[in-house]
Amino acid sequence: MRLMTVDPRALKENPDRTRQTKSSPQADALLLATIRQVGIVQPPVIASQGEGGNGYIINSGHRRVAQAIVAGLTEITVLVDEAANDNGAMRSMVENIAREALNPVDQWRAVERLVALGWTEEAIGVALALPVRQIRKLRLLANVLPAMLEQMAKGDMPNEQQLRTIAAASLEEQREVWKAHKPKKGDPQVSWWAVANALTKKRMYARDASFDDELARAYGIEWLEDLFAPADEDSRYTTNVEAFLGAQQEWMTANLPKGGMVAEVNNYGQASLPPKAERVYGKPGKGDRAALYIDRDGKVQTTYFRMAEPKKAKSQPNGDTDSGIGADGLVATRSRPDVTRKGVEMIGDLRTDALHEALARAPIEDDTLMALLVLALAGTNVSVQSGASDDVYGFARMRRHAARLVGEDGGLDPEPDILRVAARSALIDVFSARENRTNSGLVARLAGQAIGADHFLPNMGTEDFLACLSRPALERCCRETPVMPRAKVRETRAALVDHFKSARFVHPLALFAVDTAEIAGWRGPSNGSSHDVAREDESDVVPSDGALGSPESIGGDVGFADDELTDELADEPWPIAAE
Repeated sequence: MRLMTVDPRALKENPDRTRQTKSSPQADALLLATIRQVGIVQPPVIASQGEGGNGYIINSGHRRVAQAIVAGLTEITVLVDEAANDNGAMRSMVENIAREALNPVDQWRAVERLVALGWTEEAIGVALALPVRQIRKLRLLANVLPAMLEQMAKGDMPNEQQLRTIAAASLEEQREVWKAHKPKKGDPQVSWWAVANALTKKRMYARDASFDDELARAYGIEWLEDLFAPADEDSRYTTNVEAFLGAQQEWMTANLPKGGMVAEVNNYGQASLPPKAERVYGKPGKGDRAALYIDRDGKVQTTYFRMAEPKKAKSQPNGDTDSGIGADGLVATRSRPDVTRKGVEMIGDLRTDALHEALARAPIEDDTLMALLVLALAGTNVSVQSGASDDVYGFARMRRHAARLVGEDGGLDPEPDILRVAARSALIDVFSARENRTNSGLVARLAGQAIGADHFLPNMGTEDFLACLSRPALERCCRETPVMPRAKVRETRAALVDHFKSARFVHPLALFAVDTAEIAGWRGPSNGSSHDVAREDESDVVPSDGALGSPESIGGDVGFADDELTDELADEPWPIAAE
């Protein structure tokens, strides 16, 4: 054989070559990249066409010649061999079959050699047409126990996640685990899952830390970099779980809000609140307190609660309190309602927040806005002072809203925009659907229905709310979803929570819809007073179908009862709503 320099375009393909199938685009891209970076490492073998022939044919190296042409090379070095009587068929077959690709361990050793010679990971990736991620994965083998490397060199490789876990452990830890999990005689493979599982350490990420770097140093926390995390996020982590949680605990103690507390975590990963405390599921009020706790991922979370007011026992006609014991001495048992009292309270909080959000942001016509103001004064949480009493509780805010409408000269002629803002603010202070806390009663739902507050209700497919539903209620929630009811309630609930992470769920009983029967009961019978007669010609604000209309479009008697309105929801396990 002899070396010769030729133009690759002058070489002819061998019609009897072994590799007839077209190679993949990825393989061609890899070969092209290596030729551009380091040239042709192994020269192709060519031979003369023999008697009567003109030029040279390729015996081996068709892909190298083709990619050299793509790379724009005008000259390449080739080996010239004597023409074989089989036209190079055996040589071509031997070259393609007998060649074996480097195993990952040998690839890693080659990469480390290039790094020692000054190559960067990026340059190696470009030369081999491999992503830098793959180069870094190979370099993880530098942290693997030599005995494990020998097993991997046989072709028994763990997957990427398992390799990362193994490489993150110390050599001493790997050695102890390998003693227990190395393959037995006659067993060619290792259970890499078991090896990685034995070496797994819980990671606490810097992005979840509330404390600063100074506190981290005080607790001896050293951040490690996760090389495989997305480039746009903080991927630093530590396996020193105890120090991480200690720093989080100290940060919570130092940053407690006024009246707040550091809460323990129960078996469900939720904060353990004081006895008789009521969790606030909507926006916290002025008197609500904060509880800080650390969840299962190590993050500092905040929940709000209020202490429940003592409830008075209901008196019976005979003067006895309701103890649940009948006249025959038997204890009366009640079946669990579909939604517990806690669930009803959650609905009240969520409704109130949604109603206030709608009053602040939803489009409301001026005539509807005025009708809402009239309606708000009929709420069960509203009282009007005539001046005979010194009690002005709750009216300071209303005075502030009204003050916006009065000019410096004392005249009541506000700008339309100022009027709308004042009206919305006053309505937010008046309307409420909270259980046992300034409940406006049915009028709050009428107002929410009128302004589309349903659209502001949050996703209720959470563990907190679904835990308040009975088994039949949970199974009804499954009807409109691909979730099938499970044998155990908690399994059904967990499946629904997982499903509703990507979908919005609002329980039908949380909607603001009001039916005609409720309206009829709320209006009450007219007592025929002169006050009612005087209003016979006035327009009806609330029509019989429960929709809130304008004075111009709806006629009839308003129908407000002069006696005290009662909230029928107070004694019901479910808030009444149209299914």
